Amino acid sequence: MLTFVMVSTKTKIVLSVSNDLFSDQRVHKVCSSLNYAGYEVELLGRFIKGRSREVKRNYSTKRFKLWFNKGPLFYINLNLRLFFYLLGSNATIYLANDLDTLAANYLAAKLKGKKIVYDSHEYFTEVPELINRPFKQSIWRKLEGWMLPKLKFAYTVSPSLVQEYKQQYGLEMRLIRNFPRLSEQSYQKEERRNAVIYQGALNIGRGLEELINAFIYPELEGIELWLFGEGDIEDELKGMVSKLAIDDRVKFFGRLEPKELKEWTAKAKIGVSIERNLGKNYEYALPNKVFDYIHSGVPVLYSPLKDLSELIDQLNVGQQLKSRESADIAKQIRDMIESPDLASWVENCKLAAPKLSWEHEEKILFDLITDVRND
Repeated sequence: MLTFVMVSTKTKIVLSVSNDLFSDQRVHKVCSSLNYAGYEVELLGRFIKGRSREVKRNYSTKRFKLWFNKGPLFYINLNLRLFFYLLGSNATIYLANDLDTLAANYLAAKLKGKKIVYDSHEYFTEVPELINRPFKQSIWRKLEGWMLPKLKFAYTVSPSLVQEYKQQYGLEMRLIRNFPRLSEQSYQKEERRNAVIYQGALNIGRGLEELINAFIYPELEGIELWLFGEGDIEDELKGMVSKLAIDDRVKFFGRLEPKELKEWTAKAKIGVSIERNLGKNYEYALPNKVFDYIHSGVPVLYSPLKDLSELIDQLNVGQQLKSRESADIAKQIRDMIESPDLASWVENCKLAAPKLSWEHEEKILFDLITDVRND
């Protein structure tokens, strides 16, 4: 149930992201909560020709057509468009999502004397795409080191990130975890399909190569793998599936609207989140896919990452990954599907969902925005 904190006067909040809005569930939850609470909300993103689909929301959205879609010129192009748009906006509060939109928001807020809030979805300077690129990583670290110590209001997704930003920059971030809304639970009443589901970006470090390769082993005969999402290694993964001749069982669905994705998730027997520990960004991650699985009553096969393990080990909603060898992954998935504990994992998911809900997290968001308005 949504927690209403109605504001007495219209306060406009403009949020910025670097994606095309279509499947960003965290930002959609933030915007919806603020909108229902009485704030005027506008969400800014980008339009990608040939890829972006129509978005229908109960708040205002705007997507910029950019000249560049990747590399340094993309980030410069995006921030320039955001900066000049924000200068002309009548918003009271700017909310920057992740480091790649912060510069535009920070400079516009300084020039216009507006309030700024920062939402760090991940440890941006430690993402796998930057770890092995020290020059690019150093640029982002300099930008982070320049702006973050000057911020007053910020929040992030995991306890370890809260500690990390406090230690590095003295920034007191609040913790707002990326949990699903309890009112949007989708339990499958009919018999579930013999399928394993992965939802999220098809990027390096997600364990997808090992997962796909697991489906050549006899333990997974008769079981399908559903992959929902897009990403940098999507073509490589599709080529791998074709080469292994398992196209009949490994299915790529692309990106879906959150509502449709939940319906598919609820049909699966096992959900996987087997990210590698490729630096602090993954080590500190609380992948939202895990909580989507739990809210759909789908037991989870998950990586032993620090914050994730600390949160869900005691919930008994599945198993930690035992080995990254594809043969072992195949055996563990088969064992989970055939386990006498499967039914109890499903029930434990249903019991855990209220504790891991957006309804709790949005109260922290409302308190934060109230503090920003009163500052």
